[in-house]
Amino acid sequence: MKIGLIGYGKAGTAVAHVLNEDPRYTLQWIATRTGAPGPVAVGDTAIPVVALSEATLGPWLDQHPVDALVDFSGAESVQVYGEEVRRRALTLVTAISAYDDAQLAYVRTLGDAAKVLCSPNMTVGINFLIMAARLLREIAPFADVEILEQHFRDKPEVSGTAKKIAESLDISGDKITSMRLGGIVGHHEVIFGFPYQTVRLIHNSIKREAFGTGAAFALNELQNCPHGFYTFDDLLMQRLRKQILAGSGESLH
Repeated sequence: MKIGLIGYGKAGTAVAHVLNEDPRYTLQWIATRTGAPGPVAVGDTAIPVVALSEATLGPWLDQHPVDALVDFSGAESVQVYGEEVRRRALTLVTAISAYDDAQLAYVRTLGDAAKVLCSPNMTVGINFLIMAARLLREIAPFADVEILEQHFRDKPEVSGTAKKIAESLDISGDKITSMRLGGIVGHHEVIFGFPYQTVRLIHNSIKREAFGTGAAFALNELQNCPHGFYTFDDLLMQRLRKQILAGSGESLH
C-alpha cells in the first residue's frame, strides 16, 4: 500500500519511520505546510517533501499517486486535502485531536466516498483502555470516575484523548485532571472508585513511534472495511467480534 504522510513534526517524524520500516507499506512522500528544498532521510530512504496546498496537491497526486493518507498535522489540513480524498476514494487515517465540530462533521462526510479512520489518539493501547473502561462503566454505573492525563510541558490544550474518554463514559469534563511535565510523552489514567476497592486503567506512551504502530494497524484493518467513517473503537470491536465468533466455532466442535 502506497502512503502519503501529512505532517512532519515530532509525531509525524516517528510515524514516518514506523511506516517506512513496515513491509506492508511504502511511504511515497511527506506533505508539510512549507515543504522542503529536497527529500528528507527516513531511515535509509530519501522521501520527497511537498508543500501542502490546494493548488498543488491535485497535480502532485496525479504524478505521485497513493492509496492512503495518514494525517499527523493540524486540524486545518483536512480542508486542503479533503476533496482529493473524496474524489480519489483515498483511505484516510487522521490522528488530529483538535477538530472543531464543523471540521469533524466535514471529516465524517468523507466516509461517504472513502474509508476514513478518525482518532484523537492513534495508539492501540489507549483505545483498548477506552473499550475496557466503557465495559467497566456499564458493569458498575454507580462507581466514581476520574481521569488523569499527563503530557509534555508544551502541550497547551486538554488532551483530546481524555475528552474522548470522558465522553465515552458519559462524565463531564470537570472530571479530567491535567498535568504538564517535562519528559512525559503521554499518560492517561481512568480511576474507578468503588465502595471497597479501586480500579485503575493506565496507559503510557513511551515513545511517539507507538502512534506509528497504531496507524499501521488502522491501515491494515481498513482494507477489509467498506467505505465509511470509523473510530478506533470500531476497528477493535471488529477484531473482538471475530475472536468471539472464532471461539464459539471452536467450542461447537
